[in-house]
Parts: sequence; C-alpha cells; structure tokens
Amino acid sequence: MYASHHSSLLLTLQTVTLIPGDGIGPEISTAVMRIFEAAQVPIQWDERNVTAIQGPGGNWMIPPNTKESMDRNKIGLKGPLKTPVAAGHPSMNLLLRKTFDLYANVRPCMSIEGYKTPYTDVDLVTIRENTEGEYSGIEHVIVDGVVQSIKLITEDASERIAKYAFEYAVNNQRSSVTAVHKANIMRMSDGLFLRKCREAAENYKDIKFTEMYLDTVCLNMVQDPTQFDVLVMPNLYGDILSDLCAGLIGGLGVTPSGNIGTNGVAIFESVHGTAPDIAGADLANPTALLLSAVMMLRHMGLHAHAQRIQTACFNTIQDKRVLTKDLGGNAKCSEFTAAICERVQDLD
Repeated sequence: MYASHHSSLLLTLQTVTLIPGDGIGPEISTAVMRIFEAAQVPIQWDERNVTAIQGPGGNWMIPPNTKESMDRNKIGLKGPLKTPVAAGHPSMNLLLRKTFDLYANVRPCMSIEGYKTPYTDVDLVTIRENTEGEYSGIEHVIVDGVVQSIKLITEDASERIAKYAFEYAVNNQRSSVTAVHKANIMRMSDGLFLRKCREAAENYKDIKFTEMYLDTVCLNMVQDPTQFDVLVMPNLYGDILSDLCAGLIGGLGVTPSGNIGTNGVAIFESVHGTAPDIAGADLANPTALLLSAVMMLRHMGLHAHAQRIQTACFNTIQDKRVLTKDLGGNAKCSEFTAAICERVQDLD
C-alpha cells in the first residue's frame, strides 16, 4: 500500500481520501491502488465509505468521518456512487458537491491512440460551473399546468469559474480559453457570466480568449474538435457539452474528471455509472478512474508519476493485446491492471 522506501525518502508521503464507491467501484479502486503501488507513488490511502445519513432535523449529510477525512487530506479519489431510489434520498454526488462547495468540474478529453473513434487528435478541457444556473433547483407551479424554473447566475460564481479556467490554462500550458454562452438570448444571466469571463481575460494576456454561442460550439465541435482548447461555461451547458466531448474520445469509460472546491479541496472521480450487472465479475475497465487519479497527481504536483502512469495506460491500450471488453478485448480487469503495472515498472 505504501510507496517503497527509496522514493518516499525523497518525497513526503501524502494522504488521499479514497471513496471506492458502489458496484464496480471497489474493483476499479483496487486496480488504481495496484498501479500506484507499481509506480511507487508517494501516496497513502485513507479509505472511507459514503452513504447518505440523515442528521438532526432530517437533513441529509455525508458520514462525519468521511467529511473529516476530506477536510484533513483535502484531496479525494472516488469511484461511482449509486443513488438509492427511495423517495427523498439525495444524489450522493450532489451532496458531496454541496458539502465541499465543489464549484468547478474539470474534464480533459484526449484521444487515445489505438482506440478507434471517428475523431483523432482531440485534446480539450471542459470547465463547468458546478453550483448554480438551471441546476439551482428553484422551481414552482405558477398555475395548474405552468411551471417556472429559475436560472440563477451570480457575479461571485461566474468570477470564480472564469478565473479558475484561466489559471488552469496557465498551469497546464494551454493557449486559449473559450467562454460558451447564450448571452444573445439570456442577456442578463449569460450576459453577467460572459462579462466576468471578459474581465478575467484582461488579467491573462498570454491566453487567447474567445467567446462563442453554445449552439455554434456544438456545431464546430462535431465538425472539428481540434480547434478547441479550454472551454468554460455555466452549469447546464457544461453538463451537456462535457458528455458530448467524452463521446468524441470513446465515452465515459475513458474520460477522467475532477471537481475543484473551496479551501483547497478537490475530488477526482470516474463519471461513469456503477455497472451493477458486471460488479464483482472482474470485467470492469478501470481506465476512467485511473486517468482521474492521474489528473489528481498533476493537481498535487506529482507530474513525473502522472506522466508515467498515463503513458503506461495509453501504451497498454495501443498495444491491443490485453484489453477489457468495452475496449474491444476480452481481458479481465485484473489482467488489464497487471499489464499496466508491468509497463509502469518498465518505464522506471
């Protein structure tokens, strides 16, 4: 579980909260831990379970020991979580988002060589405002048969996400940021979002700034995704566009995701489902969680480890010999994991 002696002497061991999740979650989490061990990543895991519990006054909350762990470690990695169908039960992901004010959802989409999709050379990042917009949940019936849903856009949230997008571009050697909006129709709400993006752009003269209507982005995205670099957008547009971009590179099974919050908290996660039909059968593909863990390492400044693991993963897929079913092979999760571990060690 721990990095070997010689590497941990050079680097202090950092603790990361691990939430394995449900369904295939524990299997893909184990796969990631094995690969981290092979790569001698200076990390130790603090494993926590997450099920929603009802606190005093009937409020839903995540277990206190999980919250304490995250508050202490600041960095978390999580597998997929199921939301019970029971009435009034909250989405666990939403609960985590609210608990830690995870205001930015970041999804890099990068073509994987050797995994064929209709697109090649996709290399873009969607940055989605995660706390407001149409997803604020403010809805009411005006009269029978008429419902009003209120889209909430605030200056603070817009400023925060715009600044984050430019900071991300600078820190990850990206050259341009595109603000995605519909300020031509929603002049006040999207107008405010756009204004904050323009203001942020003023402070980052080295980053090229463009603004584009959401519909135009969708059109251009499916024609030629290589024209995009970093895209920043309000909540609903980000929800849709980030999945569309995942589709360009082969789906949610190969797409990493990170959620950045206030107070230095960040949770990295696979965004696919719990796949209960194959849970426990050693058939799951751990790629999405592994690449999310790679994203986490970059966020922590462990760039060399991140690069080695990513290269090992991509090379294993490119090699085509040991692949899980969804990637076009018939290997088990554990075999695919072992193949990546072997490559990680060869890259030493």
